Amino acid sequence: MLKIGNQTFQSRLLLGTGKYPDFETQKKAVEVSEADILTFSVRKMDIFDKNQPDLLEQLDRKRYTLLPNTAGASTAEEAVQTAKLARASGLCDMVKVEIIGCQKTLLPDPVETLRACEMLLAEGFIVLPYTSDDVVLARRLEEIGCHAIMPGASPIGSGQGILNPLNLQWIIEQSSVPVIVDAGIGSPSDAALAMELGADAVLLNTAVSGAGEPVKMALAMKKAIEAGRLGFEAGRISKKSHAFASSPVTGMIES
Repeated sequence: MLKIGNQTFQSRLLLGTGKYPDFETQKKAVEVSEADILTFSVRKMDIFDKNQPDLLEQLDRKRYTLLPNTAGASTAEEAVQTAKLARASGLCDMVKVEIIGCQKTLLPDPVETLRACEMLLAEGFIVLPYTSDDVVLARRLEEIGCHAIMPGASPIGSGQGILNPLNLQWIIEQSSVPVIVDAGIGSPSDAALAMELGADAVLLNTAVSGAGEPVKMALAMKKAIEAGRLGFEAGRISKKSHAFASSPVTGMIES
């Protein structure tokens, strides 16, 4: 079970809801993924417009937990305002803090992210900050009380996979709260590797919504994350510099 704050979830796949080619594909991808948590940008939708049909209106709210994110914010104050807007609409007290500090790389602003998290924690939110793979920043965010850490594998939407597995592993090793790998995942093998390194979950969007067949990719990601988690729990063999016979070499009958 994945535990974030006081909530528990069966699935370790968190799925974004943006950039799908059409509504039916979006809905089917969500269904086959069996994700419990769906994330969306508050600024990119009118959450108060009840006449606008969208995925959120079609969802069984008892089945899914919605994770609004503050995408589009460039300061801590903007992120806090966005989070409060989502909470006022009755969506969720849990929020993904996303404050972009560089429009070219779309990397998060560490200073504003830390400030926003402090402010939101004081307001009683369950706070999940999106960060770079900065090991020290991840520790600071946990120390102030964040409920999970969400380091990026590589730049948002790039599909480059995990560029710095060492930093990611250090973040995982030092964390006592869930580590959710977010951004840059491109293939099921990327997602499986994140889980094999010990991540608690993976959040992805473009890898599914931008795939040739999003529904099939959603299913593939689900299975990859499950396999990666099982592999981590099972414990892989150590890497060796030379070969070892897999068949027994002692106690054999000689002809």
